[in-house]
Amino acid sequence: MPASAGPRQTSVLFVCLGNICRSPLAEGVFRSMVSTGELDDHFAIDSAGTGGWHVGSAPDPRSTQVAAAHGIALTGSARRIEQADLDRFDVILAMDRENLRHLERMAATGAHAHIHLLREFDSQGEGDEVPDPYYGGADGFEDVYQMVHRSCAALLEELSPD
Repeated sequence: MPASAGPRQTSVLFVCLGNICRSPLAEGVFRSMVSTGELDDHFAIDSAGTGGWHVGSAPDPRSTQVAAAHGIALTGSARRIEQADLDRFDVILAMDRENLRHLERMAATGAHAHIHLLREFDSQGEGDEVPDPYYGGADGFEDVYQMVHRSCAALLEELSPD
């Protein structure tokens, strides 16, 4: 995945099922890393869901809480991925194989975006999916945070301008 050259931003979209747990957490973590690295001018970052159940909703309070415990604020509201996103974004990162398949079906007629599982970038390589913590307890959200943090750190290293 080549990073964009010159003043053009690399656009990154994180995608999960409802856009209230995993993808807003990944968006917030990546946004924080980009800001810490003073790379805000180089990236456009967003998140979306493949399902529309939570459109307009704030991130799940448990995602917000785990992010805050790590000094990260989650902002924005849930939205559903649109066909245009496949051309608007350079890199789209799915949280699990189900969402990846959904994105690949959408891209079947062509897409600009490079589509991957986020955990392809996980330095510990303990799996390829970020599990959905929605029906579990607080520990699941912390586990998801750790996976997302490792993956986003490697992703940023991959996409950062020289």
